Amino acid sequence: MLGRRTANVVLLIGTRSRRKPRPPSSRPLTHRHPGSLGSLGEEVVPVLYVEDATRAVAWYERLGFRREWEHRFEPGFPVFLSVARGHLRLYLSEHKGDARPNTLIHLYVDDIEVVSEEFGVAVDEEGLAGRECDLEDPDGNRLRVATRRS
Repeated sequence: MLGRRTANVVLLIGTRSRRKPRPPSSRPLTHRHPGSLGSLGEEVVPVLYVEDATRAVAWYERLGFRREWEHRFEPGFPVFLSVARGHLRLYLSEHKGDARPNTLIHLYVDDIEVVSEEFGVAVDEEGLAGRECDLEDPDGNRLRVATRRS
């Protein structure tokens, strides 16, 4: 059995083992009931496909995101980068196949009016996510930006 321990979870490759069974208290988390992992400090980071990373970063900067880092295997190869806004993070990738075009993500902000003014779009007062604006980045990814109702 080959395994790799990641965030206290063992990822198993293969199913046969010659080891003796472990007592229940020392079994990897993969053997516990679903929902019993507790808080492991998780974070979900959406990956959005972009054709031109420089153009995409400039657009996301209008929403308050800032470039954190970028990776390129060699000069002239596609870019994979991270932009962040506070504790929020998005990965933007020029690699075909990393993400589907026209992805929809929801972004919650404290003041939707600022977004409305920056992008020149109306606020939908009856939006399902709250008071919201629908935006589309230069690559066709859709963002539903909203302020939650109190």
